[in-house]
Amino acid sequence: MSTSAIEVGPPMTTSRPRLAWLDALRGLAAVAVLLEHMLPWLLPALPRQYLFSLGMYGVLVFFLVSGYIIPVSLEARGDVRAFWISRLFRLYPVYLLVTVFVLVMAFWMPVREQVPRDLSAVSAHVTMLLDVLHIGGLADTMWTLSYEMVFYLVVTALFIGGLHRRSGILSIGFGVVAVVAGLVLSAPLLGGPWPAYVSGVLFLVGMVCLISGRLRAVAAYVLAAMAVVLLLFAGFVPWLGAAILSVMFAGTAIRRWEQGTGRLWPVAVATVLVALSPVWSIQAGWWWVQPGPWFITMALAGATFAGAMALRHRSMPRFLVWLGLVSYSVYLLHHPLLRLTYAVAGDVRAMQPVVQVMLSAGFIALVLGLSRFTYRYLELPMQRLGRRLAQPGLSAGDSAYRSGPVVGASTKRSFSSSEPTG
Repeated sequence: MSTSAIEVGPPMTTSRPRLAWLDALRGLAAVAVLLEHMLPWLLPALPRQYLFSLGMYGVLVFFLVSGYIIPVSLEARGDVRAFWISRLFRLYPVYLLVTVFVLVMAFWMPVREQVPRDLSAVSAHVTMLLDVLHIGGLADTMWTLSYEMVFYLVVTALFIGGLHRRSGILSIGFGVVAVVAGLVLSAPLLGGPWPAYVSGVLFLVGMVCLISGRLRAVAAYVLAAMAVVLLLFAGFVPWLGAAILSVMFAGTAIRRWEQGTGRLWPVAVATVLVALSPVWSIQAGWWWVQPGPWFITMALAGATFAGAMALRHRSMPRFLVWLGLVSYSVYLLHHPLLRLTYAVAGDVRAMQPVVQVMLSAGFIALVLGLSRFTYRYLELPMQRLGRRLAQPGLSAGDSAYRSGPVVGASTKRSFSSSEPTG
């Protein structure tokens, strides 16, 4: 696929071309989630709208982008080891920074009530499988990383098993599961701390196997099965988890269609199933999953993705692309910073509207400034380190999993630099 190469000026420079339209989408999604959390806290005088969920709109865009690029990135590499080293060095540095920040703030501000005060929380945070283990994250936005991790584990097993090109069928399948889960499941069937302990051990052992190459296929299948079981039987909202997987595989199916290796009709079927999944669901008590807001939210997310894809060969606004580069930091940092800002500022509702606006503008500047800093001095160095560690290339166990010709180094770098997260 032809991509728009952009140059982002110092100090955000990257020497490789990126898929600019995906970065722009990530920037829009990050802004949507930021505003969803910020407006009720810092601009309470602003009337709330209940036509659609701004935060879920951003999350759905994020998931579509991940589904579009992640599986094809793995296939382009043809190297499970390199893929997982890249993912771990992409996901964990800022994640661990935010974890430490929240724990330090706990001396003055209590940790969220949804986080258990035992080792199950530690295990869940290590694996990032928080939401599918029915455990709250130290930062509210960490919940979406659970589904990213489930997706990566499932995609890895599919790739090793040679089933990775059936994205459309998988999207429909998870859509059907979402509808059925909504009808029959009202609470997690696997309760208590033991799923977190067991999954923590399996995850750590499985990661060693995936990266080292020893028993790689077995580890991939076990991890994928574990992830799906947790998604359906231990998560907070099983129908939503299955719907999210359907959305992500729909993103992959769109990429297959664009490449001429798949059809678009499964995306349409999956869209209908995801739209209907909360309609009769037992667990659908929030306003944003009622049919009207849910349909509008889905339509806006899909239209945004389709519009950006239609403009993918055009130049994208530099600020929006830059915002996409720092979006992972924005996504994880803003909620703890919001809690801290609210605690320091006091009761914002008593302030004049102009003061609320100034406080909100200052907060946005703070988040963007810190995100720029963490991107430059933490994310980029750790991503470079991850690429260096992955340099040895194919390990012996990978050659059997290739589904096509060897991809040249320049293509690998292009995919590598375009992987969206969070």
